[in-house]
Parts: sequence; structure tokens; C-alpha cells
Amino acid sequence: MNLKPNFSQLEGYHKALYEANAVMNLTRVPEPEAWTRHYLDSLLFQDLIPQGSRVLDIGTGPGFPSWIIAWARPDLRVVSLDSNGKMLGFLRSQPLSNLSVVEARAEDWGETEKFDVVTGRALAPLPVQLELSARPCKLGGLVIPMRTANDAAEIERLDEILGMKLGEVVKRTLGEDQAERWFPLWTKLYKTPREFPRNWGEMRRNPL
Repeated sequence: MNLKPNFSQLEGYHKALYEANAVMNLTRVPEPEAWTRHYLDSLLFQDLIPQGSRVLDIGTGPGFPSWIIAWARPDLRVVSLDSNGKMLGFLRSQPLSNLSVVEARAEDWGETEKFDVVTGRALAPLPVQLELSARPCKLGGLVIPMRTANDAAEIERLDEILGMKLGEVVKRTLGEDQAERWFPLWTKLYKTPREFPRNWGEMRRNPL
């Protein structure tokens, strides 16, 4: 089995993304900046994902970070979850053998303790993201939200939440501007309480 990423696939994805973006509004990032702000950004934490993991990306949009991680790590099985059919229509046009695409709202999906790693980029305020991520994560698995230093206080406040315990907070820099990305690692120690996740409106009105 070839476990090395095929760079022609990434080039094809990039070309298709910006051709589709001209009529579908898939991303606001200018094309020359995509290599840093989309692709490198999606890969900054891939080394934190254990070999052979099943990974869920909530709110994947056109495939960030899910498509990029699946492309770079053929050892992983990645599920891209989003409720936006337009975004997922594009993503389905760029198939990878280890990537599955699911159209559903995360709070309604109902998958329980199936994934070794749950992540998401620019998904929602941190308390909402953690509430959406807890149930699909396996016991002993990791929830790794893609965040920034702006979330420092919330990360500290949410040290223990929904049966998950915060461990290391990995910090990485991105590109020439040295923008900082934070990857807090929550380990799931106990089953998620049955009433979570709540509906979207309740999560936004009354965050954890």
C-alpha cells in the first residue's frame, strides 16, 4: 500500500476549489493564500493524530481540515460532517479512498463513541464545539478543536467538561506572519451525559 500523499491530487483539489469558488462562494481566502491559510493550517496538528485513527471533522465546509488530513495521512479514516449541501457537493467531487462525506447537523446526527479523534475549524464558540464533539468521541479518544489565543480563558475554564479532561495545549505558528494556532487536547474519560448535545439554539443561548 502506498502511504505517501500524491501531490497531483492536492494540485487538482486546489484547481477545482477555485474554479468552483468563482460561482459557488466556497471560500473567502484569495487563491495565492490558500496554501498557507487552508492547506498548511489544516496540517499543523496532524502529528497529534494517532496512527490508524478514525477522525471526525465537524463543520468541514469544502474540506478543511478533513480533505487535507485524509490526503496527507492515508492511514486515517476521515469523516467530513456538515449540513451545507453546497459545500459537500464540491467535496464529493474530490473523492479520496479514506474520506467519507456525511450531510447532517452535528447535534442531530446521533453517532456515539465512534471516533478516535474529533476536530473542527472555525465551527462555533468553543463551548458549543466541545458540546458537539463529546458524544461522537470514543472513550479514551481525543477532541482537538482548532482554536487561537483568543480562546485562552475559555480553554482554562473548560478544563473538565462532559466527561472530558483537558491535557496539553499545543501551540503552533502559521506562515510568515507567525499567526499562532492553539490545539487543546481533551481526552474523553467518561460517557457523555444523555441530554447532550442540546439543540443549536439552546447551546447558543446557554453555553456550558
